Amino acid sequence: MMKPLFLLALLLAAPALAETHEVRMLNRGAAGAMVYEPDYLRIAPGDTVRFLPTQPGHNAASIEGMLPEGAAPFKSGINKEFELMPTQPGAYGVKCSPHVAMGMVMLIEVGDRAEVALPEALPGKAAERFRAILAARP
Repeated sequence: MMKPLFLLALLLAAPALAETHEVRMLNRGAAGAMVYEPDYLRIAPGDTVRFLPTQPGHNAASIEGMLPEGAAPFKSGINKEFELMPTQPGAYGVKCSPHVAMGMVMLIEVGDRAEVALPEALPGKAAERFRAILAARP
């Protein structure tokens, strides 16, 4: 009788282990103009990343060529709060569609540190910001 109750308690507690990470979309932040804060996250599979449009004109969208195999592309609406729950381990490149040319990008690593290849089509300022993110990640 004790075992089924113990297993039920474990199953009910499992969702509570997932974390929610908040990312603010800003016109200006500590790293300059048009940024996500933070611009880098390492999370566990099943954690949630909540994008908060704290200033107008921003969204969160996947970058073609910067998603783990099997991960679905995503794109939020402009000025809309958006939640992403990545389950595939690997690197997720995120951009603000209107401001990617100004370097508004971020990196989410799910699970262990991942190999990251920057797409050739990435605008110069976005590639520069990604190189800075990659150099600073733990």
